[in-house]
Amino acid sequence: MKTGVKRDKVVGLVLSGGGVKGMAHIGILKALNEHGIFPEIISGVSAGALVGALYSNGASTIDMLAFFRKTPLFKYNFLTINKPGLFDTDKYIAFLETHFPVDSFEALQKELHIVATNLQKGTSEYFCSGSLYKPLLASAALPPVFSPVRINGYLYADGGIMNNFPVEPLEGRADVIIGSYTTAVKEIGATGMNNSYDITNRAKSLMLYANSMGKFNTVDLLFKPKGLEYIGVLDKKGIEKAYMIGYEYASKVLEEEAAPIVKSLAI
Repeated sequence: MKTGVKRDKVVGLVLSGGGVKGMAHIGILKALNEHGIFPEIISGVSAGALVGALYSNGASTIDMLAFFRKTPLFKYNFLTINKPGLFDTDKYIAFLETHFPVDSFEALQKELHIVATNLQKGTSEYFCSGSLYKPLLASAALPPVFSPVRINGYLYADGGIMNNFPVEPLEGRADVIIGSYTTAVKEIGATGMNNSYDITNRAKSLMLYANSMGKFNTVDLLFKPKGLEYIGVLDKKGIEKAYMIGYEYASKVLEEEAAPIVKSLAI
């Protein structure tokens, strides 16, 4: 198998949110690596930010999957009554410390950009230097399950609220941009929208997709695996399934549709 990437071409990778569906990113990364493509600049949001950070830190596929299997999503003593959210996001810092010994973007092996939503300013903001832990947690702090994270006096939450496909940091910096989008939207019947909760969730899903689809044509290669729409956002039982969907889908695309791109990058 060929390894490496031509040095005169910088490859960037944008990773969307999607919760457990985002485990497909890991499978896609594995397929890219097997085809000799190793992204050098990563931009991620929510689950994509976590996958991107692990990859940028040199974690293997096995290590990345283990991270998400062990993540204490709904640990009882993480419940909070003092913050807006069911679980105190700051309490997950101790878990991050076991996988990222140094709280710094600069300690990573690859360039990483993370987007989070500034709830007070109403803007999406990027982090790529300084402290790593809080921006990483903020980017994945899905309301109302996880509490917002305070950074420099402001409250931040899931970056996908305003930007679920953060390609912007890669534009002008990467010669080839690859996108992985895992926030799937499936067609549903009227019986799937029987109450206000169902309608609200449906509206959120459609808004996430709408704020991303206009940017799909800005990347050179886009992965949108089918089948992820049947995996729950916070369903840890779907980790392996999402991973395999991503891997099998990307492997097929790289062997067939994207063969010319693979040939131009791999050495």
